[in-house]
Amino acid sequence: MMLGIIADDFTGASDIGLTLSSRGMSTVQYIGVPRMRADPSVEAGVVALKIRTSPVTEAVEAALEACDWLCEQGCKQIVYKVCSTFDSTHSGNIGPVGAALAERLGESKVVVCPAFPENGRSVYQGHLFVKDRLLSESGMENHPLTPMTDPDLRRVLARQTEWPVSHVPIGTTLGGADALEAGLAASGKAMVIVDAIRDEDLIEIGKAARDRLLLIGGSGIALGLPANFGIVPASSGWSGLSGPGAVLSGSCSRATREQVETYRSNAPSLEVLAEKVMAGAYSIGELVRWVMEQQQAPLIYSSADPAVVATAQDRFGQKDVAGAVEKLFADLARALVEAGARRIVVAGGETSGAVVAGIGASALEIGPKIAPGVPALRVSDRDVVLALKSGNFGGPQFFAEALETLEGRS
Repeated sequence: MMLGIIADDFTGASDIGLTLSSRGMSTVQYIGVPRMRADPSVEAGVVALKIRTSPVTEAVEAALEACDWLCEQGCKQIVYKVCSTFDSTHSGNIGPVGAALAERLGESKVVVCPAFPENGRSVYQGHLFVKDRLLSESGMENHPLTPMTDPDLRRVLARQTEWPVSHVPIGTTLGGADALEAGLAASGKAMVIVDAIRDEDLIEIGKAARDRLLLIGGSGIALGLPANFGIVPASSGWSGLSGPGAVLSGSCSRATREQVETYRSNAPSLEVLAEKVMAGAYSIGELVRWVMEQQQAPLIYSSADPAVVATAQDRFGQKDVAGAVEKLFADLARALVEAGARRIVVAGGETSGAVVAGIGASALEIGPKIAPGVPALRVSDRDVVLALKSGNFGGPQFFAEALETLEGRS
């Protein structure tokens, strides 16, 4: 294994797995830290954790365990994959985990860049933009767990770590790898926010970071890394699966809410209400029977308007509501697979983590791209295919497109 990825959630893991696979690296996504050695044919190992909103000490411990395992497999470089919207709180977990990984690896200068131009994420003058909006005006300011109200990544990171935080501006990035290397060398020990507004910028950042032991960023930061190991793109041998399908959505992002409205206008749908979840009013058996009775893959969703989510959180508690909804989706996914469901599309990072844990997947094969940042995935030890989507990814028709790709029709 050459390159190791530690992803702070499951959708982010498949996102960067797609980037590496499409660039020619033999890539496997592991669910949690494996307990055995990796297959020698694996060139990039992606360890998917669920630590974005975990307590800091738990997140650090899990990331270090993953780092140690990846290094034992022979990895020469580690990427800490975070969301392209830099989802975190004032206390972490990006800063604390990044600092702990750097210290474990003996790295004193860490490149930090969550840019993903293909999905409208760019870093300019140290500020994160979502398309033409600052992060704080993109809808992420209303995220129920990690509201992002400050677009200045330097301030965000400085609140989370005692490490110095510096910045390489876009003018340096546009100068290419040599200019970037010089810009990185100009600072001492630091986490360095690097501006990037084009895919070409990320490729140059990858070249400049070829000798760095640790990078932090979104999936875009991996664009230029396979070439550093002499890897060239190759074709995929993916084939889909037919059979019953379902769409499970727990994301409240603007993009997902639009996708929900688009899909439910032409397909059976059922909304999961927080009040009923907290009251234990849903029967997993009845939900499964309803899903399996449908002629078209139905949608079960808990993707309410942020104001509705806030009301439920105020009444029941943020963590309690989130935990109860995630458990419902985990139990439902497990029961659906047992009942014969073969294609499951999931929207939302936390929901994806719950679903993957629910079905007991240990490793995922990376398949073709469904949308930027979202690959088709095959569970390694059973006949189940998945699409795990971060909230803001994909166009309005994403759910239908994902089901077609999972079946091998697209």
